[in-house]
Amino acid sequence: MSITNLSEQEIIRREKLAELTKMGIDAYPAALYPVNTTSQYIKENYKGDAGNHSEADKKLFAEVCMAGRIMSVRDMGKANFAVIQDAVGKIQFYIKQDDICTGEDKTQYQIVWKKLVDIGDIIGIKGYVFTTKTGETSIHVKEFSMLTKSLRPLPIVKEKDGESFDEVTDPEFRYRQRYADLIVNPGVKETFIKRTKMMNAIREFLNERGALEVDTPVLQSIPGGAAARPFSTHHNALDIPMYLRIANELYLKRLIVGGFEWVYEFSRNFRNEGMDRTHNPEFTVLEFYVAYKDYEWMMETTEQLLEKAALATNGKTKLVVGETEIDFKAPYKRVTMFEAIQDHTGFDISAMDEAGIRDVCKQLHIHADEKWGKGKLIDEIFGSKCEGNYIQPTFITDYPVEMSPLTKKHRSKPGLVERFELMCNGKEIANAYSELNDPIEQRERFEEQTRLMERGDDEAMFIDHDFLRALEYGMPPTSGIGFGIDRICMLLTNQHSIQDVLFFPMMRPENKPE
Repeated sequence: MSITNLSEQEIIRREKLAELTKMGIDAYPAALYPVNTTSQYIKENYKGDAGNHSEADKKLFAEVCMAGRIMSVRDMGKANFAVIQDAVGKIQFYIKQDDICTGEDKTQYQIVWKKLVDIGDIIGIKGYVFTTKTGETSIHVKEFSMLTKSLRPLPIVKEKDGESFDEVTDPEFRYRQRYADLIVNPGVKETFIKRTKMMNAIREFLNERGALEVDTPVLQSIPGGAAARPFSTHHNALDIPMYLRIANELYLKRLIVGGFEWVYEFSRNFRNEGMDRTHNPEFTVLEFYVAYKDYEWMMETTEQLLEKAALATNGKTKLVVGETEIDFKAPYKRVTMFEAIQDHTGFDISAMDEAGIRDVCKQLHIHADEKWGKGKLIDEIFGSKCEGNYIQPTFITDYPVEMSPLTKKHRSKPGLVERFELMCNGKEIANAYSELNDPIEQRERFEEQTRLMERGDDEAMFIDHDFLRALEYGMPPTSGIGFGIDRICMLLTNQHSIQDVLFFPMMRPENKPE
């Protein structure tokens, strides 16, 4: 960044850094700082100056060593009250000139603490815990050390009685500068802690049942396993086009062919699509595949998994999402695809051909591109008229075969497949099948996708000849599912945008680079 582009505050902070350097103070020391506690531990365990503490806590509270970022300072002349923030919270500290230095050192105190330290700087403090006259647990500092000089001022968040107000809410700032958002908006960190708890609970659920976590390729020669537009790249050494994966499904099924009976992967997937409240081009999916199971078994397993994830994240299954209470306790309601469409549009399309369904789209004022086949048209009707109505967890089952090129035909309902999607709060959060394992029929389904691609459908699937070869060796009856981890996290943390559960969501380029 050019010096001419710096704000007045940024220039002043650089001047302070230069002054520290002249004084022989390293503003970015590499030495180990012997932190021995946290703000949270002190506030939860300190029982007052006359409290009954264990011997270990007595010693700790008499010799506290903490590190963190200065969040506020109240100047009282020769003494200051300030707030330090570490990884788990904030605590007040009291720093007094006469306590931390003597003689000529007082001059250095005046220069360093009073003139060269700023809000946002990271410091280390040593001292003892005490209770102020107003009853606030605080640290009386006997020594402080500069650990990192902050050269850019933080946005100011006002607080009163432990509550934040005038918080930084501008999405452009929050998503683009997540590092600063995490510093000044404490609730943001809690969302991501809950996300980790959720994923750990899911892992535990699967591991306890004998599932094996695996890794599959992100760079793929054929973007298979879903109907989506891929990101493309080029492998220079092999001189071939490559794609970022849109799904990991076909690789996990290869492992089922190879003899594993239950495999799963938290997969970073990439789809070259738009961005909105529930879509980000890079996102996380959990997929798992289980031999000798079907979609009925998968529905029951899904209910159990999500119930456990809700409990691990929030301690209960009933959660408030926006203004609605959603209950993740099993069992969940089940509705077929055609029943859902008839319920919400009045049209029974179960026996209609493509022309008939196009006419229904016209009557419902739904866009029906000429490139789209029957399956895509049905998907548009459901997405436009039905999906948003399912607030409580609901399984939408028994899809038309045209919508599901990787799914086994229904054992008792001609023209349908054994598939479900789990809807919640008006959005799909999971998609599952009884997997198609007939290699001849799978080839025919892929060829139909090729014909759709030739019509101009840029989301139609490629033919994966190696996957077909794997199926020819024989894949046992299998059920598989994909969960939208980001969308589930939105529900379990009561966030209304996918950007709020991604540390670094995709952003448009900044107008003015810094």
